[in-house]
Amino acid sequence: MAHTLALQPTASRGVAASNAEVGGVFDEIADWLELDGANPFRVRAYRNAARTVGGWPQPLVTWRDPAHRLADLPGIGNDLAGKIEEILATGSCHLLRELRRTHPRGLTALLRLPGLGPRRAQRLHDELGITSVAGLLRAARAGRIQTIKGFGKDTERHLLEAAVQSLGTVHRWKLSDALQQAEALASYVQGAPEPARVVLAGSLRRWRETVGDVDVLVATGHGSALSRRFLSYPMVHRVLAQGATRSSVVLRSGLQVDLRVVRPASLGAALVYFTGSKAHNLALRGLAHKRGMKVNEYGVYHGSRRIAGLTEASVYACIDLPPIPPELRENLGEIEAAAAGTLPSLIELKDVRGDLHSHTEASDGRADLETMARAAAAAAAGLEYLAITDHSHGLAVARGLDRRRLLAQIEAIDRFNETHVAPVLLKGIEVDILEDGRLDLPDDLLARLDLVVGAVHSHFDLSRERQITRLLRAMDHRCFSILAHPTGRLIEERAPYAVDIERIVRHARERGCFLEANAHPDRLDLDDVHCRLAKAAGVPLAIGSDAHDAGGLAALRFGIGQLRRGWIEAKDVINTLPLPALRARLATTMGA
Repeated sequence: MAHTLALQPTASRGVAASNAEVGGVFDEIADWLELDGANPFRVRAYRNAARTVGGWPQPLVTWRDPAHRLADLPGIGNDLAGKIEEILATGSCHLLRELRRTHPRGLTALLRLPGLGPRRAQRLHDELGITSVAGLLRAARAGRIQTIKGFGKDTERHLLEAAVQSLGTVHRWKLSDALQQAEALASYVQGAPEPARVVLAGSLRRWRETVGDVDVLVATGHGSALSRRFLSYPMVHRVLAQGATRSSVVLRSGLQVDLRVVRPASLGAALVYFTGSKAHNLALRGLAHKRGMKVNEYGVYHGSRRIAGLTEASVYACIDLPPIPPELRENLGEIEAAAAGTLPSLIELKDVRGDLHSHTEASDGRADLETMARAAAAAAAGLEYLAITDHSHGLAVARGLDRRRLLAQIEAIDRFNETHVAPVLLKGIEVDILEDGRLDLPDDLLARLDLVVGAVHSHFDLSRERQITRLLRAMDHRCFSILAHPTGRLIEERAPYAVDIERIVRHARERGCFLEANAHPDRLDLDDVHCRLAKAAGVPLAIGSDAHDAGGLAALRFGIGQLRRGWIEAKDVINTLPLPALRARLATTMGA
């Protein structure tokens, strides 16, 4: 079965602000206070609070319960906890509104430019009246910045380049955020009384990790009615264009959604055309042209005669190709592979027998063993096994396990497995890789586990060579199974640390350990390019949801999308194996 975008509701955080949004408010407050020359300790308190809540592994809106208080978060007292409550409820707070009211709104954007701190930004404002990046760009182009004492021509040139880059950046949406909104809208349109088939297309259908906008296709003979239904969606903020066959809106979130209505007989051709990518479509049209045919969103034509278009398969068949999965349509060798009959049989969610990365309330999760086990049994894939990989004690913010608490968890898992048939819980740990490559827990303790998942959670700023040395040393450890989220990136939030993935892949092959394909939608790490690199080198992957609650196991579908983009087949992933075979594979990494 193809990996499709089902029109079903996904987990939603509701109207409450996300952790990242709360952290963003605190960061902006710190910016304004810094521009005002406020007490450095007060500024630092907001900076630290932003880091704490922005990186807190549990959604703050669901973390509040009788056992937890927001004021107990590291560096968060009663005053900041009260502001968090206000931000969760309203998306802002009184202090930020006051600071914005008394300052030019665009001024804090200057602080995002490299090499421009609060004092310099304030001087640009005081001496040149600059209150935005656009204003800085104009002043730099006019040569006025170099006239300020202490700036000079080189500084002006660097600021000019930074401003151009900043203004040229187009906002992109994380796949999970865009998909959640798109599926809700598509379900609304599908609920029209007129018969129609509603399909999500574009980069969303190709499971790109970020998307610029969303394309929705509707196949119906009632175009005007379905277009009106689309435009009446309650979350529409602004209508950009409207018509019987084409409409475009901006949702309240800022996400742009484009609707295209086609006749049912053209749905296949429209899906090929609007799924893209542009490079893939151009290559298809080139092949069709050589055969004397034309391919567009309405169908395949030989002269004026329409010969295909009802299904995607019919479009590809006209140019002597089998159907190419949407995730591969990037013109990165998929057309040649299709022509040669060597397209991979891509992994599907149903192939995954277990999840090899999950957390419980023992560290930074929000559910106990039994709750996570029930969720695994009820998951879409009906998981046969689930690895419990809570953090080790080095990650203090996650309340990681020390020796005593890990031994207690090992016993608890053994007791669970004695009284439950499925899923089987595997004993694991997400152990911190320390700065020098050592692991955070001793060998004799790690050897008692079924698997050891090593991860970097600190010292992201090491030089490339030191970071690589660190990882290689960790992987050489005799109790090391899987390298978790191998580049450390957070999509649109944190760049990967400096590392040579090719060397990591080669070393994993030599050592016989595995690389994780982390399915958490904020990570999707490895990316598709690195997945292909691992596959080419014969290094098996391990997909893990990195779930911190029962609902987090649903992230596996995002990992599957990423694996499919990386040409990964079921045979390339160790947790498609039955449990006995998986245990045997893991045993080769434990005590090697």
